Amino acid sequence: METTSKVASKPPPKGWPRISQSLVYDRAAPAIDWLCKAFGFEVQLKVEGEGGRIEHSELVLGGGLVSIGDGRGDRPWRKSPAELGGANTQSCCIYVDDVDAHCERARAAGAKIQQEPKTTDYGDDYWTDRSYEAVDHEGHHWWFMQRIK
Repeated sequence: METTSKVASKPPPKGWPRISQSLVYDRAAPAIDWLCKAFGFEVQLKVEGEGGRIEHSELVLGGGLVSIGDGRGDRPWRKSPAELGGANTQSCCIYVDDVDAHCERARAAGAKIQQEPKTTDYGDDYWTDRSYEAVDHEGHHWWFMQRIK
């Protein structure tokens, strides 16, 4: 498997990783608070617009960045899973140090645990990890993993 990129790139902006994810919520402000409580994100930036609407935010966890914002009429292609009958076109996968403790934190905050923590060995050429799947209050699916070997 090829692991190096042939694409030249300047470093990302300060405070941003090479890859980030952007998610839409019907109610982004309470979602941000909940994501911090349930999953341990920290707010790096939050830009509020009219009526408390979240125009842009940056939540960080372990070197990764997720941008959370409210749905907007001028961007009809961006919708919350709540508007799509629960459909997701992406899932966030995040490595944490203790997946079992993280799962209990998420559960205590009200996350729906779709898949309980389990260990998967992908074979000698790959790795072993322990992971669980959580669903937030608007239907975004989140995978949290801990590398075992």
